[in-house]
Amino acid sequence: MIKVIIIDDEPLARSIVEEFLLEQKNFTIVAQCGDGFDGLKAVHVHKPDLIFLDIQMPKINGFEMLELLEHKPDVIFTTAFDDYAIKAFESSAIDYLLKPFNKERFRKAIEKWEKWQVNQQVFQQDFSELQQPVQRERVVVKQGSNIKIIPVGDILYLESADDFVKIHTAQGSFLKNKTMGYFEQTLDPAHFVRTHRSYIVQLAQITRIDPYEKDSFVAVLKNGTKIPVSRSGYPRLRASLGL
Repeated sequence: MIKVIIIDDEPLARSIVEEFLLEQKNFTIVAQCGDGFDGLKAVHVHKPDLIFLDIQMPKINGFEMLELLEHKPDVIFTTAFDDYAIKAFESSAIDYLLKPFNKERFRKAIEKWEKWQVNQQVFQQDFSELQQPVQRERVVVKQGSNIKIIPVGDILYLESADDFVKIHTAQGSFLKNKTMGYFEQTLDPAHFVRTHRSYIVQLAQITRIDPYEKDSFVAVLKNGTKIPVSRSGYPRLRASLGL
């Protein structure tokens, strides 16, 4: 049997997907969830083959939930907003059902998923490289079983840490399984600049730039932290500061 999870904060929307799925052969609904947090737990426990996922949900949205998943099932998005269609397909979604959708449209989405399975047409595009306004405004991190949402305005600087990026804030430091390249592309260049291959700094935190060694500098932050500025990072930093 094909294991399915329905994740949507609207009970009516979940019941419609459930009704349509009951008419399909070989599908079994192993869980229904009303928000992204419950969805994370359910996917971890049941490891479904397919999820029907809403985008706009309280606390964390559908894209952020996907980002936090270790086991990534196939996804069919169900949403009342057409703004996210391109983002959804860039996230390797199988289909994008715009509410309200009818039984025939739902059946076509299932057929599309079945063809995907038969042909093994897996279009892998790293979700971490995608830029969406909500991802430019906050960063979602996991701390054990807890989830913390960090507004980007709270980020002092970011530091490369092996396969992770360490996000430094006034409240502490947090690890994110992303690349420095991801954050360089995602964070607003009007507010953040990469001063060094291992550092990205919030411009508003910089109080001065001091010479360090031959042909090198350090950016001194409001809290006293000194951030290395590489030879290639120096002109970028000056340009960002309008110097």
